[in-house]
Amino acid sequence: MSPLITPSELSALTGATILDVRWKLGGPPGADLFRAGHIPGAVFCDLDADLAAPPGEAGRHPLPAADHFQEAARRLGVSGSRTVVVYDEADSTAAARAWWTLRHFGHPDVRVLDGGLRAWVSEGLPLAEGDQEAVQGDFVARPGGMPVLDADQAAELAGDGVLLDARAAERYRGEVEPIDPVAGHVPGAVSAPTGENVDPSGRFHLPDFLRERFNTLGAVPGVRVGAYCGSGVTAAHEVLALEVAGISAALYVGSWSNWVADPSRPVATG
Repeated sequence: MSPLITPSELSALTGATILDVRWKLGGPPGADLFRAGHIPGAVFCDLDADLAAPPGEAGRHPLPAADHFQEAARRLGVSGSRTVVVYDEADSTAAARAWWTLRHFGHPDVRVLDGGLRAWVSEGLPLAEGDQEAVQGDFVARPGGMPVLDADQAAELAGDGVLLDARAAERYRGEVEPIDPVAGHVPGAVSAPTGENVDPSGRFHLPDFLRERFNTLGAVPGVRVGAYCGSGVTAAHEVLALEVAGISAALYVGSWSNWVADPSRPVATG
């Protein structure tokens, strides 16, 4: 089953838990956007509070503890027996982090609305306004459903597998670094900007297109694959695109923000 769902498929789906994960670094606040208009029945999921632990040496969006995520998921209405559909504004960057986190903690059926709210609206489907409270869920968080990398494992994978850097190419090259204190990339990593996974509308490219893209970057059968970005958000989008292409990949959740927290770790540029 594809991890993606179309607006028409979602509109016909009954009994699903729908999470609005609109988020953008620097704002505007996703909760305000949610109140202004969201898919009927959806509940707002705060990426910073619900899908990550507090920032620190582990990175800007570390993996939350299982008990913290379980509490958040239940508050959002998530149950293991019901499909969960996640969406954001358009390109699924934030939604992918929700998809990955739910999958990592053991939810068996999570789908991402391809094209996000923009695609929903473009098909003339209705919106609701205001706040929406969920009925308490019963999800049980069991970590290990998706593979993860720490810094040492990411370094090893860059040498004997394929470690994809999902950030913009200029950040990979070290020409600019608007967020983290050091510019550059993990030595041996391959630049694979996640923006190239989607078309101008924000919908994912077809599986064959994505498979060819990742094969060209070295992600071929028999080779271990991982992904990282600045803080483990856009890299989750890379892992989702790889899954659409039929390629399994591990996520370095701490990503660059964790890598550069240790000044002894090497940095490559160019």
